Amino acid sequence: MTSTRLTLNGHALSAAQVSSVARGHARPLLDAKAREQAREARKTAERITARRRVYGYTTGVGANRTASVPDSAVETFGMRLLRSHSGGVGPVVPDEQTRAMLTVRLNQLLHGGSAIDVAVLDRLAEALTHGHLPTLHALGAIGTGDLSALGELGLTLAGELPWRGGSGPAPAPLSLTHWDALPLMSSGALTIGQSALATTDLGHLLHQVPLVAALTLTAVRGSTEPYAQHVHDARPHAGAQQLAARMRELLAPADWQSPLVQDPFGLRCLPQVHGTALDAWSALDQVLSVEINAAVENPLLNAEAEDYHHHGGFHLARLGLALDQLRLGLLGTAELSTTRLGILVEPAFTGLPPFLAADEDGSSGIMITEYAAQSALAELRSAAQPVTLGHAVISRGVEEHASFASTGARRLLESVEHFGLVLACELLAAVRALRMRGLVPAGDGELRDFHDHAARVLDPSVTDRNLTADVEAAAALLAGA
Repeated sequence: MTSTRLTLNGHALSAAQVSSVARGHARPLLDAKAREQAREARKTAERITARRRVYGYTTGVGANRTASVPDSAVETFGMRLLRSHSGGVGPVVPDEQTRAMLTVRLNQLLHGGSAIDVAVLDRLAEALTHGHLPTLHALGAIGTGDLSALGELGLTLAGELPWRGGSGPAPAPLSLTHWDALPLMSSGALTIGQSALATTDLGHLLHQVPLVAALTLTAVRGSTEPYAQHVHDARPHAGAQQLAARMRELLAPADWQSPLVQDPFGLRCLPQVHGTALDAWSALDQVLSVEINAAVENPLLNAEAEDYHHHGGFHLARLGLALDQLRLGLLGTAELSTTRLGILVEPAFTGLPPFLAADEDGSSGIMITEYAAQSALAELRSAAQPVTLGHAVISRGVEEHASFASTGARRLLESVEHFGLVLACELLAAVRALRMRGLVPAGDGELRDFHDHAARVLDPSVTDRNLTADVEAAAALLAGA
């Protein structure tokens, strides 16, 4: 696989670009100016800490913030921080998500909020370029920084934990000090990287929803009135307007009169429900564009003012809420997909045998597909539980709030596959109904192309048979595989 070079400077990286590096489609290149600024920051930091107490450099951390670090312990303090904070548990984080974390953290550090050794930046870029990865454990964060995962990264950089994978020799060990340890861990980079991957994949799937719904509407000769511009100019929510405009474009060649005065909600309320998911996706993408490029280290170095600011910028409350919002939005869109699947198996709407069976002789047709879709929907419903309802008071009471965005990011990643499977069940049914009715989308535009592609991929047989491979093929088509 060939890859392009992507320059990181701490200010202009997108969620899609994080995903591109994480998936090996791009390799990071450090912006020379940002790298030089990071190198110069150490001198400034040394002057500041010589004249005032600074959290994590001259003091302990968490509830130990009032304890001074004696000169005799300074040399070992950084490594002790990394060792004590690296105790993650649970399953190992998948490689793709680990690369996403490395990409986010590298870019954030280039923003210039700390005096971390520039050698750390070089090692992270080297690891990403050659595929070397630390072993990270999934559990150990509550939405106020991915301390345990980044601690494990720190120990790997220092040579106390092994690198795995990659081509060529592993990155040489670094001597990490108190200038490196806390800045490296002061971030939610794993959570942000996981969110970027999920957002990238869901952006693609959300774009497919109108195509699938338009095939269903074509199969049942539904009404196009719910997508009229006048309707949405009168109630101008951005996502609803975006969806309605797309449906008008897809259905512009439609050449039928709907037999019903108005359709069920699965078709009639698509702009309102799916539009909400589109708005939630846009909101999350905007939050990520800030987080990926943010200097979040606590304390935060202000090189111009020659001072440090103690703050809570590492707290992921905004990201946690945006993740909750998108998972809830996905649920609504998926629920409408299952209702459209119900429409397609009902003879009153299609004029075909129940469950799109070959004949009305008791054959089950795609009956089980409804069960499968509802099962996947149940997974989405479970994942949609808002993590921001959680709460935690830790570190002897001085850290008394948590967003649990880390949990929300994992739940969103899990939702990608289940959301795709729900849509795949509808796509299977829509293509089958169109075949059985002898219909194809009018015109030769995007909808016709999408239908023809799906028709080539999906088995045309309507006999009772195992449909697992058909749904998997539809899911792969929707995912762009």
